Amino acid sequence: MAEWLEHSVQVEVPVPIEEVWKLWSDLEQMPRWMQWIDSVHILEDDPSLSRWRLASRSFEFSWLSRMLRVIPHQIIQWESVDGLPNRGAVRFYDRHGDSIVRLTVAYAIPGIVGKLMDNLFLGRVVESTIQADMDRFREYALNHRASQS
Repeated sequence: MAEWLEHSVQVEVPVPIEEVWKLWSDLEQMPRWMQWIDSVHILEDDPSLSRWRLASRSFEFSWLSRMLRVIPHQIIQWESVDGLPNRGAVRFYDRHGDSIVRLTVAYAIPGIVGKLMDNLFLGRVVESTIQADMDRFREYALNHRASQS
């Protein structure tokens, strides 16, 4: 039986929600700010599906993900349909010219391994990595905005 681990992080982005949404919802650009995401490809025959590849020095995973719910400027929710079991949501909050982006990611790993690894280091490593990714997204959004001016 798999153990599901979940992490939530957020970042405030001093960019309007419309711009933040446009940048984040372009999934194929995610490797620009997500350290472990090597590639994202939207399937041409079904744009609700995307193929993801996660890679680091010592490991590599891939999965097919399906969009479950997309509400512009509010939420993108997904779950994997094959490969690495994962699910999550990105929520967007309009703060009158600024935006809050909150990412929640859950993933399954084998039960006993998950408990040991999460207690030792996996949870902290994943959470600090996705927080750093969110910080990079803030910089990406700011740089994109500056280049458009």
